[in-house]
Amino acid sequence: MVNLPSPGRRVVVRYLLPTGQATDALGQLLSADETTVVVDGKRGVERIARVDIIAAKEVPPPPPSRRRP
Repeated sequence: MVNLPSPGRRVVVRYLLPTGQATDALGQLLSADETTVVVDGKRGVERIARVDIIAAKEVPPPPPSRRRP
């Protein structure tokens, strides 16, 4: 079982798709229980089954946006 930080933190979660390929969800951890992890990222809210998770960790905030001259 993968340990996750508390909700509200920015995380990356690597998980398996039904095809067997791995993909990542990057964003704010909204919730996590015994069966499901919910991440809100650029692709929207992703609900990930815990059994599909390969790895997860907290990541730093994104860098500030660059302003164009």
